[in-house]
Amino acid sequence: MTPIRKAIFPVAGLGTRFLPATKAMPKEMLTVVDRPLIQHVVDEAREAGIEHFIFVTGRNKGVIEDHFDRQVELELTLSERGKRSELEALARDLPGPGATSFTRQQSPLGLGHAVWCARDLVGDEPFALLLPDVLVQSRKSCLAQMMDAYRDLREPANMIAVEEVPAERTPMYGVVGIGKAEGKAFSITQMVEKPPKGTAPSNLIITGRYILQPQIFGLLEKQEEGAGGEIQLTDAMIRLAERTPFYGFRFEGTTFDCGSKIGFLSANVAYALARDDIAPAFRDELKRLLGER
Repeated sequence: MTPIRKAIFPVAGLGTRFLPATKAMPKEMLTVVDRPLIQHVVDEAREAGIEHFIFVTGRNKGVIEDHFDRQVELELTLSERGKRSELEALARDLPGPGATSFTRQQSPLGLGHAVWCARDLVGDEPFALLLPDVLVQSRKSCLAQMMDAYRDLREPANMIAVEEVPAERTPMYGVVGIGKAEGKAFSITQMVEKPPKGTAPSNLIITGRYILQPQIFGLLEKQEEGAGGEIQLTDAMIRLAERTPFYGFRFEGTTFDCGSKIGFLSANVAYALARDDIAPAFRDELKRLLGER
């Protein structure tokens, strides 16, 4: 099985649900505790063994590129002030030389179009796709869990992370049909985008983690506009499923939809409570705010 070395991060979105905060700052740079959203997702990919990080950007996203580069003036200042632990933390987070690539999606034409924009950087090999709006808090990263299951498959295939939701919420998501189990994964029998109430094939929804074969690029190139006048990734995946198997993977962990205010705030609370250095004081402050003292 060809190893997964590259990952795409679509970061060209406008972040309109977080205006005015995202008027001048990319939504992917909003912080969950003290790390930007995009850093959390890149951390997940690095834990899974990803070697090349491909960012599909848009206008006013240059700060993302700067974030994953050296800041010489900052490093000099920290060094002069004896801030060794901070310097070491910056060095740990910095990808190696040549490990990051940036390409531009000039127009907001949808997730499928953003993935297609990275075609030349990915080349003819399978790749991971991680949506920065989605954080998964888990002991072992969601993508690392998927990689383990992917390596156990008998043939090259595609894999989608899925999670269970109440049946009444399925019209809000892409939903998969459940087929035969294979190891920790299962074959996907169908994919339906936002099925009408009562028609969903299951209550397992597509979460923002994928492992895809490179044949998806040829399909995306010819993909017609779908919902919202955009090139929809799900439409291309449905066509790809006619020739290459798709598997679903139920990961262990808690998902936070950081594209919504409630999900973003919930992620901040959950990640703060998981930090030994701030959890006790933060827990006390939450109790005070909630009037539980």
